[in-house]
Amino acid sequence: MSTSEEIRALLVTKFGTDPAALRPDVPLHRLRLDSLALEELRLLIEDRLDVDLEDVALTSRDTLGRLVEAVHVKATA
Repeated sequence: MSTSEEIRALLVTKFGTDPAALRPDVPLHRLRLDSLALEELRLLIEDRLDVDLEDVALTSRDTLGRLVEAVHVKATA
C-alpha cells in the first residue's frame, strides 16, 4: 500500500471520513481534523508506517496532499 493509501485508509477507518472527500487539495479542517485529531492521526501514521513525524509541523489549514507529501518524505528518508 502506498503512503497515500495508508493515510486515506486511516482517515476512513479511524475518523469516519467520507472517501469521496479525500482529495489532495482539500484542507484538513474540511475533513473535520482539528489539532487534537491531527495529533491522533500523527500517532497512528507513525505506528502504521514506522516513521517519526515529531518534527513535521502541520495544521488543519494544510491540505491532505501536503500531509501525504510530508509523510512520504519521512518514510523514504
